[in-house]
Amino acid sequence: MRFSMVMCKPTARPLLDAAGTVRRSDMDFLIPWRRKEKVVLILGAAGAGKSRLSIDIASRFPVEIVNSDKIQAHKGLDVVTNKITEVEQCGIPHHLLGTIPPDADFTASDFCDSALLAIESIRARGNTPVIVGGSNSYIEALITDGDYRFQSKYECCFLWVDTAMHVLHSFVSKRVDKMVERGMVEEARNFFDPDAEYSRGIWRAIGVPELDFFFRTEKFLDLQARARLLEEAIEEIKNNTCKLAYRRLEKIHRLRNLKDWNLHGMDARPS
Repeated sequence: MRFSMVMCKPTARPLLDAAGTVRRSDMDFLIPWRRKEKVVLILGAAGAGKSRLSIDIASRFPVEIVNSDKIQAHKGLDVVTNKITEVEQCGIPHHLLGTIPPDADFTASDFCDSALLAIESIRARGNTPVIVGGSNSYIEALITDGDYRFQSKYECCFLWVDTAMHVLHSFVSKRVDKMVERGMVEEARNFFDPDAEYSRGIWRAIGVPELDFFFRTEKFLDLQARARLLEEAIEEIKNNTCKLAYRRLEKIHRLRNLKDWNLHGMDARPS
């Protein structure tokens, strides 16, 4: 994947050069001593490449990353929830990633409290926070908090990793295939609980309820029937991930149009 910049305002300069890397001269706002209390927020649908962009930025500037994905905040199911791996993190500190107990509720209010603490600690170390994740409702809650805890102290720079839906469908399909190769089904099987409540905690993750029927019935099926049922479950995972991506894209458009957020758009295209 490579990134090409399409700015929301024609007069703005792109943040990435033609090769798809961050322009150091145009990202000076990430250097804390030049402009204080800046927070970067990376928005985008599932599969658009938000985590990859955050690491690209973090490898060039003094930043730390704060996860804003409500499911990835929970411990466990690292493959099913597509958490960025330790190798992919490249030694960059990540906050609120895999820290919440699997069965616990992690509300938008909980996220705001935890994210503010993380942001303050990052700033205290002289670094710039980069908030990245798909849960746009959490980001909205943080920024529009009625107590103005965020707005009174921090200034936002929004980066929006955008792509056409038909391209995103391809991204999502390939991502799920890679997750299967990495052991998604085996991980979900080890986590399977026939008495689980799929409305709580990490049990809501796409990939858990879709495999429920397969895990309940696979021992009664022959190899051919089992393979067919698994294929159907994986296809359902892809479809539900695409639906989630579309809902998140609609949310971003609403934040831009109704909340008047100044989003610096980036078109993500396959390399």
